Amino acid sequence: MGGFDPLKKYKNLKEAKEIIDKLKSKNKIIVFTNGVFDVIHPGHIELLRSAKSFGDFLILALNSDSSVKKIKGNKRPIFSLDERIRILSSIIYVDLIISFEEETPYEVIKFLKPDILVKGGDYKIEDVIGREFVKEVKIVPYLQGYSTTKIIERIKNAWFK
Repeated sequence: MGGFDPLKKYKNLKEAKEIIDKLKSKNKIIVFTNGVFDVIHPGHIELLRSAKSFGDFLILALNSDSSVKKIKGNKRPIFSLDERIRILSSIIYVDLIISFEEETPYEVIKFLKPDILVKGGDYKIEDVIGREFVKEVKIVPYLQGYSTTKIIERIKNAWFK
């Protein structure tokens, strides 16, 4: 019996570009978002749901483990890239997952040239990295009260005080 293959959505950059080019030739709107997506919470789900609503195909670019360490420190990520891919592959809004080693997805966005770039939170459009390579940037408000850092603190406070 064929089960769910969590790695089916995960592609390398070249494979992702081929898929995107094929979809664009059919006038599909390609949406891109990125991040660490370490401990999945309702804020992540809302960002992905909103991002998917802006187009036909959603690409999620994940920071590699080494990239996360550079940004968040040596205690992160909580879940490895492989684990994050497995978790995020099960989310219906996500069509394709890639990963990147750099601290920002600038080169990935430059190479893939999606139509819409989606960021969460209090970003200003002029501060969004890679905006010059897309047709439009969308900012989705954070779902208040959720962040991986806050969740980690809640767990520490509940268990270690």
